Amino acid sequence: MIALIRCIAVAIFAIVMFVFGCGYCLLSPRNPKHVFTFGRLFGKMSKVFGIKLELRLPEDAYSRGQHIYIANHQNNWDIFTVSSAVTPNVVTVGKKSLAWMPLFGQLYWLTGNILIDRANRSKAMGTIEQVVEQIKQSQVSVWMFPEGTRSRGRGLLPFKTGAFHAALGANLPIVPIVCSSTDKLKFNRWDNGHVIIEMMPPVSTEGYSKEEVRKLANDCREQMKSKLEELDNEVAQRNNANT
Repeated sequence: MIALIRCIAVAIFAIVMFVFGCGYCLLSPRNPKHVFTFGRLFGKMSKVFGIKLELRLPEDAYSRGQHIYIANHQNNWDIFTVSSAVTPNVVTVGKKSLAWMPLFGQLYWLTGNILIDRANRSKAMGTIEQVVEQIKQSQVSVWMFPEGTRSRGRGLLPFKTGAFHAALGANLPIVPIVCSSTDKLKFNRWDNGHVIIEMMPPVSTEGYSKEEVRKLANDCREQMKSKLEELDNEVAQRNNANT
């Protein structure tokens, strides 16, 4: 019964969000402000799934300059959890194939996000260079998932280097964002407990050369791995206290 109610709620939300959302975005297509607006709306849906979402952002999260944001990528729950951490003037980078997803793909593109061809390494690197140029010529920050794919309960996967090439090319700090594990969330469970999302302090790219991009990626991954373990332990304690 719970699953049925949620299916109906998601269906209504999807129709309203994707159909009317696309219409709204056509008034100012590819405007980065839409990413923040719709990220917040998707995040609010976490309540429908019985998720107690806690967002931990620094005081300057909405007023800071340009950065490269990186976050762990777990599963389909991300759209209702991690999306809430998107801040103003931030666009995300996703797979080119997303554009072909009915309704969602069109909304994703219209909101100003960037699509790259990950299947073709040379094209992907060329796109990263274009992303760097776009960052330099605008006030936009970029959000990327360095794992490159959903981890699906396998912990934090090895990082690809695209986000770190972009950070070094644009000479920008990297801001890691970590969401506690969501692989145990259930669609048909009324109370799915706590999920914590924390925006960590910026990691400076100064002192790293282009030849050290892998070291930069590994350093960021170690910080995020440690934070993920910390958040998972906190969530387990809080959920156990409520049982």
